[in-house]
Amino acid sequence: MRRFSKRSYLVTLSEINITPLLDLAFVLLIIFVITTPLLEQSINLKLPTGGAPDKFVNRQNIRLVEITPQGTYYLERQRMRSLAELERALVAAHRANTNLIVRIRADENGPYKHVAAVLDLCLRNGITRFSLGTEPPSTTAR
Repeated sequence: MRRFSKRSYLVTLSEINITPLLDLAFVLLIIFVITTPLLEQSINLKLPTGGAPDKFVNRQNIRLVEITPQGTYYLERQRMRSLAELERALVAAHRANTNLIVRIRADENGPYKHVAAVLDLCLRNGITRFSLGTEPPSTTAR
């Protein structure tokens, strides 16, 4: 069906229907809102409670090390075959960026020896800036 302007019956209107475009934009917005929290955490760990909130730190300086209760190491969501492989990757990252901060997230029910091993390899290689991931303390009064 053609629509004509009031000026002349030979000129067609050049209007764009933006309703489908808005529908697409809203669908994409909903998809991003739903998937963004899923990208933040890759391994399901139960972190110990406590600690202070993180101060503002440049995210490019942080390397995330996650440790499962079984002792599997992950660096930036990539599984490391061994502690030596993790050490090589952290040393290379530290050489590239001397402001490197190693953030360690370990399950509260896992053996402490895995966390101690990561701390030891950091200190042996001159990586002195690290943080231990915890859940914020609950706000309920005792």
